Amino acid sequence: MDEFDEIVSSCTPRETGAVDIYQNTVGLACPSCDEPFDDLIVSKEFTRLNLSRQMDICATVHEGSPVLFTHRK
Repeated sequence: MDEFDEIVSSCTPRETGAVDIYQNTVGLACPSCDEPFDDLIVSKEFTRLNLSRQMDICATVHEGSPVLFTHRK
């Protein structure tokens, strides 16, 4: 994903640790579906996501780490 660094630098960091979460506060388009996404989630190790609401998810990989783009319904 060529635009990863640009997307991350345009988003607002919300949480770091085993999973980094960046909020899309500027309305960037998801590189997978071209629709605006809500959060960019980067998993640095095997973990479980506990999602509090139903949402669509687009997935890709960047430098060996899973990257998720969430779309709230």
